[in-house]
Amino acid sequence: MSALKGWTESDDRAVAYARAIAMDAVQKAGHGHPGTAMSLAPVAYNLFQRHLIHDPSDPQWLGRDRFILSCGHSSLTLYTQLFYSGYGLEMDDLKAFRQWGSLTPGHPEFGHTAGVEMTTGPLGAGVATSVGFAMAARYERGLLDPDAPAGTSLFDHSIWVICSDGDLQEGVSGEASSLAGTQELGNLNVIYDDNRISIEGDTHVSFTEDVSARYRAYGWHVIDVAAQGDGNVDLVALDAAMVAAKAESQKPTLIRLKTVIAWPAPKLRNTAKSHGSALGDEEIAATKVELGLNPDETFAMPSDVLAHIRLVKDRGIALHKEWDTKLTTWKAAHPDRAALLERLVKHELPTGWDKDLPVFAPGKDIATRKASGDVIQAISETLPEFWGGSSDLAESNNTTIEGAGSFLPATSAMKGANPYGRMIHFGIREHAMGSILNGIALHGLTRSFGGTFAVFSDYMRPAVRLAAIMQIPSIFVWTHDSIGLGEDGPTHQPIEHFAALRAIPGFSLLRPADANEVAQSWRSILRRNKPVGILLSRQNLRVVDRQTPGSAEGVDKGAYILKEAQGAPDIILIATGSEVGIALDVQIALEGKGHSVRVVSAPCLEWFNDETAAYQESVLPAASKLRVSIEAGIAQGWRDYVKDSGITISLEHFGASASASKLFSEFGFSPDAIVAKIEKALS
Repeated sequence: MSALKGWTESDDRAVAYARAIAMDAVQKAGHGHPGTAMSLAPVAYNLFQRHLIHDPSDPQWLGRDRFILSCGHSSLTLYTQLFYSGYGLEMDDLKAFRQWGSLTPGHPEFGHTAGVEMTTGPLGAGVATSVGFAMAARYERGLLDPDAPAGTSLFDHSIWVICSDGDLQEGVSGEASSLAGTQELGNLNVIYDDNRISIEGDTHVSFTEDVSARYRAYGWHVIDVAAQGDGNVDLVALDAAMVAAKAESQKPTLIRLKTVIAWPAPKLRNTAKSHGSALGDEEIAATKVELGLNPDETFAMPSDVLAHIRLVKDRGIALHKEWDTKLTTWKAAHPDRAALLERLVKHELPTGWDKDLPVFAPGKDIATRKASGDVIQAISETLPEFWGGSSDLAESNNTTIEGAGSFLPATSAMKGANPYGRMIHFGIREHAMGSILNGIALHGLTRSFGGTFAVFSDYMRPAVRLAAIMQIPSIFVWTHDSIGLGEDGPTHQPIEHFAALRAIPGFSLLRPADANEVAQSWRSILRRNKPVGILLSRQNLRVVDRQTPGSAEGVDKGAYILKEAQGAPDIILIATGSEVGIALDVQIALEGKGHSVRVVSAPCLEWFNDETAAYQESVLPAASKLRVSIEAGIAQGWRDYVKDSGITISLEHFGASASASKLFSEFGFSPDAIVAKIEKALS
């Protein structure tokens, strides 16, 4: 029995059975990662039983701590505790591990299994996203209870993470951890499972730095916990470290925990084989003997042990009830904030929130990035939950909320520092920014955005993909969206990026044509509450005169008739972003030659695809003679819209360093060049 105060023989048995479940589940599936789940069993059990504030009967309880298993391959570490705690998983679910339709897929999936706070598996993502959780918790406290003394607010809670060697080798975890130190996120606690084993064996073949020193340099509170002499987890030292982590309010905490993977397997502990393969019947039986269990039993769980474990559910209900009582008192004292909380929990927008969004008059050219900045400012006036920033490009991305203060700890000497400020300075960390935005979205009450240049969406693509997988409302702002950015040249000019981003299932990409489409894009983004990216121009674009063409409200349908043909259209020009203005000029030229031409603005192909077949036919009638897409990027994806007989005006090579006007002319995006291509196709 552990010497840990309050720890009983029933707890020892619970941990032993958790290790056995990890072995049995992987063996039955024929694949998986048993070793880490075995060695982490006492760690996760101690966390869920003694430290994590949670109510298994209400997995979405607002007052709960959040737990993220960053090493998602060790999903059984989490599934076993969800089963133990009474979140709805039962033994049959563990028996169905990694099987079709089960609640226990190979990696934890947000929205699929109750108690899973985020989808993990891509290493480093959990650590990075947890920083967003912690930042969101602080910002939400500022919205709802800013005057409460530290540690006394209903909205004070902890973010707990378990991560692996692999997580800390990934660059994104370092990016985000550096920012977490700057932000002094005392509500963030990371337990690093330092078992020194990965698929290729001893991690020292590639990973020899002093991780503790690195995290101290980031500004973290670091606690080193050695293993016991036999290799088992030192629960007394670990528990003390967890207590110390909760007491530290000025710095995030890293608990560096030495473990032996697959402990106590006689032959396969501390081996790479135990990391990602079933142990085999013989080794499992021998390990169960080591644990004092019956080697002939599989998926065993004595009723008395489970009854002892499930007492955590009663404790959670009691904590929740106590929190609810305090919430009632808080609501009575703060009716305006209570009304805000109710709206945020329901993910509703206030009536008339968008009535003061800017309307841009024709006659003056405006870069869509500039228009977006104006819209962001207007939104911030009515939605206090709206906040965000940029990866050190705020002036270029136009993502500044004027007068909102910089989200920085109270101890910061930086100008405008405010622990509840609305301007996030992500630093030059695009991947971490994307992950942090996901964490803010997952935390649940606010809407945030982050900006960088479109070409650097490559750096953050894994985070964008995770947002799409989880279907969370992260907002990615990408400016300098084409060769139109000019002299910075091909390294900064996105060519293949539109197609690459559109290829992500469940993700919507907007490329507005003018300032009024920008305003409508933001209106639609906030109404839809789904993952989305918006592409914006550096160069000035004409503001389309809306007296004759279609209303910018058509943005909400993804594509719409911007300017109708004189008669039934023989030619349909489909364009996005800065190329819409070119399409309007092409229309004039072609109609001067006797053609009947319709211009369709298609800011969001994904939204258009979701429309009815009747609407799609009304915009792109099958009877038209020729469809032409015009977009300064690769043609990939456009064949679906122009069909086999249509043509694509595209860019199939990298750009160059020159002015926007020169590049558009040289690369075939002048009205004359496009007219010539269309007439050739018609002939």
